Amino acid sequence: MPGDTSWMSEKFADLQREGLDWNPPTLETANEPRCIMNGRPTIMLSANNYLNLTNHPRVVSAMIEATQKYGAGSGSVRAIAGTMDIHLDAEKKVAEFKGVESALIYSAGYTANVGLIPSLVQGPQDVIISDELNHGSIIDGVRLTKAARGVYSHKDMGALEAVLKSHGDSDRKLIITDGVFSMDGDIAPLDEITTLAEEYGAMVFVDDCHGEGVLGKGGAGIVDHFKLQGKVDFEIGSFSKALGVQGGIVAGSEEVRNYALNHSRSWLLSGSQPPGVAAAQKASIEVLMSEPEHHAKLWENTIYFRNELQSMGFDTGLSETPIIPVMCGDSIVAKNLSQRLGEEGVMAGAIVFPMVARDQARVRTQMSAGLNQDDLNEVLRLFEKVGPELRLI
Repeated sequence: MPGDTSWMSEKFADLQREGLDWNPPTLETANEPRCIMNGRPTIMLSANNYLNLTNHPRVVSAMIEATQKYGAGSGSVRAIAGTMDIHLDAEKKVAEFKGVESALIYSAGYTANVGLIPSLVQGPQDVIISDELNHGSIIDGVRLTKAARGVYSHKDMGALEAVLKSHGDSDRKLIITDGVFSMDGDIAPLDEITTLAEEYGAMVFVDDCHGEGVLGKGGAGIVDHFKLQGKVDFEIGSFSKALGVQGGIVAGSEEVRNYALNHSRSWLLSGSQPPGVAAAQKASIEVLMSEPEHHAKLWENTIYFRNELQSMGFDTGLSETPIIPVMCGDSIVAKNLSQRLGEEGVMAGAIVFPMVARDQARVRTQMSAGLNQDDLNEVLRLFEKVGPELRLI
């Protein structure tokens, strides 16, 4: 007889009662600003596809050509027999884009965090110091370690310094922060963090998955945004957001690449990226570097949309980037707003606990370079229509 799993249904029923369950819609076309979702035309405002590169002809062609040449899969983990020349080419292009010595590509941003973080500390004689709003993949990576832990209030540099002082005797000190915080769209004060790290002898680890293609000159990321090249030890990135493909990135010195390659279990024990994906990774960076208009359009849309929402009276929280939350507070209100927008042909997902605190539910909108003025104005009209119904404006 199988084990009793009835508790699963009970837990799910609890989630439904609280409005905390997930029921993802079905996307039936490419994830572009105008798409088909659940069988109907939809304006997409919930994608990480900031630069609209998922369907760029150069990226798609690169994937097709590499698949035809190398096959659908690499046939092994990279550490044994799965590293191909196109994997190395993609990593060289990442390093060039980031302005660093070297880079290593993982299967995902998540696996970069959960694989690299545990390898950087040895035990309780070390300390990991983390912003309280860091991404769940960072939290999972920290949980896999035996290091002491210090959490500082969100972006509070006084609190960070206090933790550094209280762990002055630790062997290794590792400060970890998101670059762009994915639920609020605000930016870490990385310049101040690196100053404190230098003063107290700490390493700096930044997860820039939502800053890649968004911040910095031409989208090079948060390190370039603050002109901190050479002062950040570990820069984590992602191809699955602004770069429009899939995969995680660790960028830094050649020493960092060699260490990560030999010590990250999530890299050593995962099958390597399909050849077509590796080729598309390189192509997406080449497009971003040679076609800066995508980056410029993303920010034009971001500034316009956020200003218009605020002028209507919506609370956009801490947003400084193309992540623009519409704060609702209650999870039921957030779900109702998302549902009403969906009924009108706009996909803007509700973000509820445990992704955010129980009283911080919101509908998170995300801008794309592929949205035009008519798209944005249509969405804004809908927000203006639905907002009063839910007493948000």
